[in-house]
Amino acid sequence: MPSISPVRIRITPVAERAVRDGHPWVYADAVRETSREGAAGDIAAIYDRKDRLLALGLFDPLSPIRVRVVHRGKPRPVDAEFWRERLREAVARRKGILDAQTTACRLVHGESDGFPAFVVDRYAETLVAKVYSDVWKPRIGVLVDLLREELTPQRIVLRRSRAMSGDGAEVVFGSAPEGEVDFLETGLRFGADVLKGQKTGFFLDQRENRRIVETLARGRETLNAFSYSGGFSLYAARGGATRVIDLDESPHALEAANRNFARNPGLATPHETVQADAFDWLGKTERLFDLVVLDPPSFAKRETERERAIGAYRRLAALGAARLRPGGILVACSCSAHVCAEEFFGAVREALQRAGRPWTELRTTRHPLDHPAGFREAEYLKGLYVRL
Repeated sequence: MPSISPVRIRITPVAERAVRDGHPWVYADAVRETSREGAAGDIAAIYDRKDRLLALGLFDPLSPIRVRVVHRGKPRPVDAEFWRERLREAVARRKGILDAQTTACRLVHGESDGFPAFVVDRYAETLVAKVYSDVWKPRIGVLVDLLREELTPQRIVLRRSRAMSGDGAEVVFGSAPEGEVDFLETGLRFGADVLKGQKTGFFLDQRENRRIVETLARGRETLNAFSYSGGFSLYAARGGATRVIDLDESPHALEAANRNFARNPGLATPHETVQADAFDWLGKTERLFDLVVLDPPSFAKRETERERAIGAYRRLAALGAARLRPGGILVACSCSAHVCAEEFFGAVREALQRAGRPWTELRTTRHPLDHPAGFREAEYLKGLYVRL
């Protein structure tokens, strides 16, 4: 259990201003003084230069993010009821997303919902909670109990990030699923590997972009690069694509895509899979398409990789555009938080300008409602649509 006594902390003037302005992180090099050593999960009480309480947060003595702020203003207990209020507020913000046709969404999105380094996704009657920091280790039982009481799922899967000690996945309530968990998204049936799949088992954050692709696909031969389990492809098929091709270097991803198509037997569009490195295949193939979706994994896991990532996005956009017939549409996406929207959009636009083909920008997209970005570092998702 965390210590009852908070760790009293004083921080630099610059960090004080950031916390007052709503930033949820206090970095280690901004801490000027602590009352004691503290352990991961202890409450940190941050005081300003006039010895007034500025904020409360979750303390981690070993993390570069030393404090994750959870409350500003007057003191209050950070207990089970505190987190219950936060959970109810987060769920209320998602009102209208879940219905008979869509049974999966993100219910808690980390700092932007007041739960730093903690997310919860619902897949039908299964909840998947993923923890990204040791500050939650003393509170896992409290969180699981709240999810059971407030959301009444059939099962809860707890997944720990590799950044934590004791990473992995376990079923903490209910029985283990037999294979993938089925759910609906806009009437399409998908499966999520909630124990071993990427993230929490599926990329729920791309739901709105998948819906847009469906509206653009009619009569178009469609390539879905970095396809994972074929989400964009199913929407393109239902939207009237003449053929859809899933391109991914992982055979397991392509097998998942085939299973998702099998879950939707009403989709008559021919479906093809190609196992290859997307950069290599796009650079060598002579095939042309009418719609190309580029949705790669993050190219920048840390700030030092930012410039290299921008170059990779520029190169990938050029490769994708080269595979488009006249009138074709390119959908370029990024999930790299260390590459801002302006840098990503600029890289794609520069690639298209260098290609020398006339193009029209159709739209840009950012975060969906259930993946809010409440501060700059949380802004990771962006999409750009262009017609050549």
